[in-house]
Amino acid sequence: MKIALGVEYDGSTFAGWQSQVHGNTVQDVLEFALSQVAAMPIRTGCAGRTDSGVHALSQVVHFDAPINRPLSAWVRGANAHLPPTVAVRWAVPVADEFHARFSATSRRYRYLLLNRSVRPALQSGKVGWFHLPLDVAAMAAGAKHLVGEYDFTTFRAAECQAKSPVKRLHRASVTRHNDLIVLEFKANAFLHHMVRNMVGALVHVGKGSRSPEWIGELLAGRDRAQAAPTFNAAGLYFVGADYDVGWGLPRRDAGVEVLEIADYQA
Repeated sequence: MKIALGVEYDGSTFAGWQSQVHGNTVQDVLEFALSQVAAMPIRTGCAGRTDSGVHALSQVVHFDAPINRPLSAWVRGANAHLPPTVAVRWAVPVADEFHARFSATSRRYRYLLLNRSVRPALQSGKVGWFHLPLDVAAMAAGAKHLVGEYDFTTFRAAECQAKSPVKRLHRASVTRHNDLIVLEFKANAFLHHMVRNMVGALVHVGKGSRSPEWIGELLAGRDRAQAAPTFNAAGLYFVGADYDVGWGLPRRDAGVEVLEIADYQA
């Protein structure tokens, strides 16, 4: 039987999602926990591989279950073996053809940016931070230039392994909630560091160093060297992936749809 899981995690102490030799990754601890439930090794795949320091509200994971277990065992049993910063939220059986990555129709990221003169303490590792005042209206105007199908080479990391830099961005929005600026992105897929690089460019617009039209110029130029530095990973959240209803995954998840803004206020 193939099982799909919804997993949330605080990425602050992990070296990203993908398994590495040193073992300090979300995939490593999750596979260890699932293997304890199954009493045999289990390998997983995910919807979106997050970098070091990046969090997830509902990472979708699949694995082939080598033994029959109640669905509750894949949730509660796995959680009993996971560190406090990782939790399985749900488990559902899926068709053998399902793949967390390749079956996804789109993916969503959110960046939380604390915009005040003093750095965060309680929110350290959970929000990005910029000390100078930012013009959210200008940032939102700049973000509009990102929506559509483009070659995103300008916002692509040098080590990116994607076959093509062409992606379709369905949504790019910027809103302010007191001291917190929330940036939302939805696309068919994302390049390595793409969101953090877009955030870095939009911050340059917000502080007045560049005009909103500069974002469009960056896209057209396809030159990473002309763009802003990659922004800090701390405020980045993989919100979730979207799938056709036929796969039978939960349609609405509180962790996917709502990240309580009030929890991140100064």
